[in-house]
Amino acid sequence: EVFPVESGGGLAQAGGSLRLSCAASGFSVAGMSIGWFRQAPGKEREAISCISTSDGMTHYADSVKGRFTVSADNAKNTAYLQMNSLKPEDTAVYYCAATCDSAYVDRWGQGTQVTVSS
Repeated sequence: EVFPVESGGGLAQAGGSLRLSCAASGFSVAGMSIGWFRQAPGKEREAISCISTSDGMTHYADSVKGRFTVSADNAKNTAYLQMNSLKPEDTAVYYCAATCDSAYVDRWGQGTQVTVSS
């Protein structure tokens, strides 16, 4: 079963940084697209970043562009989301998936909570 596991969330102050990890289980990140998503309280889940590990192409939502960086380490079978210049509005549960399109996600993992204080 393709099932990524998110970790690395926590509490940060505005302007701070966190790095999230997405450990692949049951599949290899090599040659895959890994998407990062988040869901804030009372809001719909939104796609924020994606990486194609086959060619390194990345995509970012306007809300995180210039602040977040997505990467992948094929040897560790893990993808990462480096989050800098955090804002209170970045507070959400963050999820990763083996796709950039949430419509293709059959089951979401538990996610990792990110809380940014002002």
